[in-house]
Amino acid sequence: MNVRVGDDIPPWEMERVDPARMKTMAAILRDPYSVHWDAAGNAALGLPGRVINQGPLNLGYVTNMLLAWAGPSCVRRLTVSFANPVLDSDRVVARGRVTALHMEGHEQRATCEVWLDREGEIVVSGSAVVALPAGQSTSAPRAR
Repeated sequence: MNVRVGDDIPPWEMERVDPARMKTMAAILRDPYSVHWDAAGNAALGLPGRVINQGPLNLGYVTNMLLAWAGPSCVRRLTVSFANPVLDSDRVVARGRVTALHMEGHEQRATCEVWLDREGEIVVSGSAVVALPAGQSTSAPRAR
């Protein structure tokens, strides 16, 4: 695999955000905020019958994309902003693009723009620095 500035990272898809997973995560995090597990109570927020996914789960989708692309210990830095909530049953796709390549010590790294897309709407966006697997070749930017 030859990594270049401008390359897209292979997308990682969550076909259906699962409300049962949100309820479990709320219990694990000891998160008392009912928007993550009380679908009936969310009607007052204009979300009848739906619950809001936790930010750490949304961040996890972006992280899964990076790990699938560059390996299980690749993430060196990941910074994101949360724009809009992800709701149960949403389909989201984590995406990214290489914006720079550089050496850090003996490690080849890629700086990447990353985001979580819900049917064309960016709900999470940010940047990541990823260590590329040893022996990874890199080259000049690709013409777009």
